[in-house]
Order: sequence, then C-alpha cells, then structure tokens
Amino acid sequence: MKKLAIIIAALTIAGSALAQTVTLKDPTGDDNGPGNYSYPTDAVYKRGSFDITGFQLKESGAKTDVSVTTNSSLEDPWSMGGGFAVQMVFVFIDKDGKEGSGFTKVPPGLNFELAPSSAWDKLIILSPQPAARVKTEVEQKAAEMKGSIIIPSRTRGAGRTITGTIDTKDLGEGDPSTWGYQVVMQSNEGFPAGSDLLTRKVNEFEGQHRFGGGNDGDCDPHVMDLLAGDAAGDKSEVDLQHKTLAYECNPDGTAKKLAVVSMVHAKK
Repeated sequence: MKKLAIIIAALTIAGSALAQTVTLKDPTGDDNGPGNYSYPTDAVYKRGSFDITGFQLKESGAKTDVSVTTNSSLEDPWSMGGGFAVQMVFVFIDKDGKEGSGFTKVPPGLNFELAPSSAWDKLIILSPQPAARVKTEVEQKAAEMKGSIIIPSRTRGAGRTITGTIDTKDLGEGDPSTWGYQVVMQSNEGFPAGSDLLTRKVNEFEGQHRFGGGNDGDCDPHVMDLLAGDAAGDKSEVDLQHKTLAYECNPDGTAKKLAVVSMVHAKK
C-alpha cells in the first residue's frame, strides 16, 4: 500500500508539472479599434460581441485549450453549428522574443504589422467556419505562413467563451509562461473581399455587415480589440490600445503608416 501511495503521488506531481496555464485580461468597453470604430448595423452584432475580456492558454499533456472570453453572451444567428458565429479570433505567439525570428506580417485582411521584436512564431485561428475551409483559405491566401498557422480541429463557443483545442506538439517545445501573446478580435466573414482571410472590413461608415469609423481603403487596421500593456485588464490599457492601432492613410487609401502591434507577456 505504501508503495502504491508513492507511485500515485509521483504521478500527481508529474501531471501538475505538465499542466501549464497562461491567463491574460483586457478591459471592457474598448471594442472600438483605434478609438472610433463602430459596429455594423445588423442586430446580429450585439454590443460587446467583439470586446475581449480574457484569454487563457491551458496546456495539459497532449492537448492544449486556447480560450477567449467576450463581453457578451455568444450566439449562433447564422447556424454555424459551433455555438458562435460573428466572431473570429487570431492568437499570435512569439516563442523566442528574438528580432528577425518569425513573421512581422499578418494574414491579409487585418492591415497591421507586428513590431520586429514581437515577430510571431505561431498563430492560432479561432473561427466558426469549418476547419477545412479555414485551412483552404490559409493555403490560398497566406501560403508562406501556413506552416506556422494552427487551426483547431474543433472550435466551440459556450456562454461568453470561445475555445479551440489543439495538439500541444503543434506549439513546439518551450514554456508557455515565457512566451509573448497577442489576441486580435475580428469578425467571421463568409464572403470575404479579394484576398482577405475570412475577415470583415472596416469602412468609413458602418453598414449592415461592415464596421465603420475607418477608411474605405486598406490602410486602417481591421481590428476591433486586442491586448495591450500588461494585459491585466486595467483601464489604462484602453488608451494604449488606441495608440497601438494608430495609422495613417494616403489620399488613395493605401497605407502611409500601418499600425504596429507588440506582444504582451503574462506577469509572473
């Protein structure tokens, strides 16, 4: 019996060592991009739908859950089948913090770039679209990045939280608590424009299925919310987000200065 108890205790300790959790927060009421973006006019886009309040990465052995919580109960008005429909989330991960290692460019349709010191190594896409369609879109529109993009076999929404489960091995080796993260809230667009990767545009004026407050060209970041500062959920992070997403456009709608985004890190 004593030997059995020792074995059980050892297994429990080993299991605890394998399970790692990273938790980040974001303040409410900042689902307006650089400060002046507005929601589409259709009733399916409920207030708070694109307002990130929390992020969690929970690694447990062979599987890892990645979860994003919003400031509104999730709904499935378009019958996507996974418990949510209008949101689409991009989770960028910088594993090494090295300038020149990874990507500073992001998938088409987001219209920003990562700072050189925050180049991403892995990207997890949480979409209500079938995994097969997301994979096809990545292969067609972000082929140079596809080896670093992870698409959960199943992404689901419940309550206010969107969760995707991935194979831990796809993240590669390392300690998740030391990595940099950036969580970007977009909207699921089943009929994307041009080369956009299933993302919804931000125009000058909002429409039934278009965000407003931006530019009709492709110089404005198509981002409603992201993490900023220490990702502690402090109200000061609202101003930091607005400054992060600042941009400049040329008269023809091309980018004069893209928004430059940095990673955030979990406090130890």
